[in-house]
Amino acid sequence: MPDNDALIDFVSTVSGEAFLRVEESLGDGFVRLRIAEAERRQAKHDIRSVEDVIVELLRNSRDAHAQRIFVSSAREGELRTITIIDDGVGVPAHLHEAIFEPRVTSKLETMVMDRWGVHGRGMALFSVRSNVAVAQIASSDVHKGAAMTVVADTTELSERADQSTWPTVERTESGQLAVARGPHNIIRRVVEFACEHPELEVYLGSPTEVLSTLHEVARCHLDTADLMFCDDLSKMTVWHRPAACSDALELVETAEKIGLPVSERTAHRIIGGELPVLEPVLAEVMAEDDRPAASEPDIYRDRRSLRIHHTDLASFKHELERAFDTLAERYYLNLRGEPKISIGADEIRVRFAVDKDE
Repeated sequence: MPDNDALIDFVSTVSGEAFLRVEESLGDGFVRLRIAEAERRQAKHDIRSVEDVIVELLRNSRDAHAQRIFVSSAREGELRTITIIDDGVGVPAHLHEAIFEPRVTSKLETMVMDRWGVHGRGMALFSVRSNVAVAQIASSDVHKGAAMTVVADTTELSERADQSTWPTVERTESGQLAVARGPHNIIRRVVEFACEHPELEVYLGSPTEVLSTLHEVARCHLDTADLMFCDDLSKMTVWHRPAACSDALELVETAEKIGLPVSERTAHRIIGGELPVLEPVLAEVMAEDDRPAASEPDIYRDRRSLRIHHTDLASFKHELERAFDTLAERYYLNLRGEPKISIGADEIRVRFAVDKDE
């Protein structure tokens, strides 16, 4: 008598695709699904909306030990494009496709239980890819962080109609920040995650806003040599690369490679410091008098360069512009763009680009 697997294989060849999903018939209409089919159905169940995709991608960055997570979100027509860039441990190049397969995980000895359930089964990215049009690693390698891009067809995977309203955040009796009200949109999911992990810097904006923020914030963490003498940006950490671009064309090319496409005109404005920089999402939603004081820079955290918080750097630039006005009036000068500040190991350099009135 033929064994059960051989019988199922034979029946599959003559009875159609349905039997390929069945490992064993139990009678009375009950069957035992094959592992692949069970995984496929679980993946479809795990992701019900675009907002669920956001949560899974954020948890993925967190579990990769990221300290900074940049979320870019934009919709064109029916397509929602999301790019997550983080400073986590990164993904080796030869595993860029494998991590989207079921049961592939880096958490052999650990798993995380949080407000959204269990994370660490090796199913999150498989579930994401199973429910969207595109899910891919834009750029990543070991110890270089990661940039991951997802494109969702909102006619197939729905999202909330209101994607512009920010939620209200309040402190609980225990002093923890929590979302009190607001639509259950992408913004709320990101803010909820940030409330759960206040130790992380989480940013949210359009591709242009995120690229502008990467360009500015990373400059505070790189020394002069990184900014001026890097010949191969691919050797740098992913989120540092926009800051090291020498001109607008290089920024356009770099942005495309990390999932943040922009025009050359926009790149020129970013290089010139003309576009605003995002605040971490918790700073966006917290009341002014509830925000923590800016922390002192930790110059011992990385001895390559001084550590200056980006909010302090912005204030410093503003003061420099005011100070420059005195020279401008006396010597008929015009400041071209913002002052350029380079942070070194034991120095801070300031460069003013000027035009002289004839």
